[in-house]
Amino acid sequence: MFIGRKEELAFLEERYQSDRAELVVLYGRRRIGKTELLIEFCKNKPNFFYACNEYTDSKQLTAFWEGLLSFSPALLRYKQRADDWADVFATLARLSGEQKTVVVIDEFPYMCRGNNSIPSVLQNIWDHTLKDANLMLILCGSSMSFMEDEILAAKNPLYGRTTGIYKLEPMPFADAIQFFPDYSPEDQLISYAILGGIPHYLKQFDPRVSVETNIKKQILTKGTVLFGEVEYILHQELRDPAVYITLIETIATGSTKFNEICTRSQIESGKAVSYLKNLMELGIVTREFPLLTSAKDRLKRNQGEYHMADDFFRFWFAYAYRYMSELSKGDVDDIWEYVIQDNLHDFSSKAFENVCIDYLRQQKRRGNTPFPFLSIGRWWGKVTHNDEQGKPFTVAEEIDILATDRDARRYLVGECKFRNEPMDMAQWRALQEKVTWQGECFYYLFSLRGFSDAVRQAAAQSEHLRLVTLAEMVPE
Repeated sequence: MFIGRKEELAFLEERYQSDRAELVVLYGRRRIGKTELLIEFCKNKPNFFYACNEYTDSKQLTAFWEGLLSFSPALLRYKQRADDWADVFATLARLSGEQKTVVVIDEFPYMCRGNNSIPSVLQNIWDHTLKDANLMLILCGSSMSFMEDEILAAKNPLYGRTTGIYKLEPMPFADAIQFFPDYSPEDQLISYAILGGIPHYLKQFDPRVSVETNIKKQILTKGTVLFGEVEYILHQELRDPAVYITLIETIATGSTKFNEICTRSQIESGKAVSYLKNLMELGIVTREFPLLTSAKDRLKRNQGEYHMADDFFRFWFAYAYRYMSELSKGDVDDIWEYVIQDNLHDFSSKAFENVCIDYLRQQKRRGNTPFPFLSIGRWWGKVTHNDEQGKPFTVAEEIDILATDRDARRYLVGECKFRNEPMDMAQWRALQEKVTWQGECFYYLFSLRGFSDAVRQAAAQSEHLRLVTLAEMVPE
């Protein structure tokens, strides 16, 4: 059963229904569901779907031509053999009929690696032949750096020819939880925190058994798909996986500042910049800045924090990688009991913050927020307080969610608690004390276990305080 991706399917369908030829680029990291999305989109449409392999150029050309002939044997009337890519691409125009034909070239970078002139050849054929055909050509790829630098960048032949560009992102919480609909909201959030919005990972969990059983059987057990996933991805995408593993483990276990990462990983700063850039391009690591950080400060090497963008990688390196010897020997129960079990809620709190931010974005689109904020994210920095004697002191503070309007005159400030206890007045007051900006402030408190009676009473008496439980954020 195909789950989610309504916006993506709507995007593709809109392009398909146009009255012109379409050249669409769809790309995203491995395992994110590009192929499944395109297969779903192609249903009930005339389509030629070609998945490139890591062939030599001549073998790729032959395989592509044979696939075309299987789809449309009538092409033999116009061409008997595949001489070169220009002739083969030109025959795609012969697929035009009353109904628009979809042509998908999946893993297009493989085709180009065998022959780096293919983008130029395709550009020439598009300009002279295909742009007037009743055709939708979709170029799909997992190598995001190749798709962005070699296909979409201004210096490249296909620049300006595309009629649609879509970078496929991980599934949002509301879609991902459909893989385990009978779980409680708490278990749905924990599963999402571990697997993220990657469909290939979500499919590995059996919704008929508990989260604990799934973690033990599908992640910690040698021989399963997820047990070998991280090593597979890193060896497929990167040339020096040992260095990248060192960096990832350093970040996943709590080091977020650039200098700290370099010190703990013992990787020279100049090299670390390049390695971190590659990890960000793969969607494994992300660089975050406090909301309201200036564009100038964002360019500085030591500004911002590095965090794991891939939730499964974060889980694996936080709890499994260092215990590979034990897990390989079958010590799954011990790793669960002594390493994972008591830390699972703390681990899931980061994903809970992201789900809360997505919830606010959805509410804004529906007109249900106090004001239409322009930007939203986290904030951290120095805040000055006064002690009991009125003397000022400065401490580092963090705010889980901060959103502002265009003029930074109104603020939405949020606190997220994924704990087995209600949020109380002390936590609410602590949040208020962190806010030093001048302007109108609205507060949102998000809690797994709800709120104390005093907090509920405060919310009932204030238009500037709103309370949201996890259960309220889970769609019907």
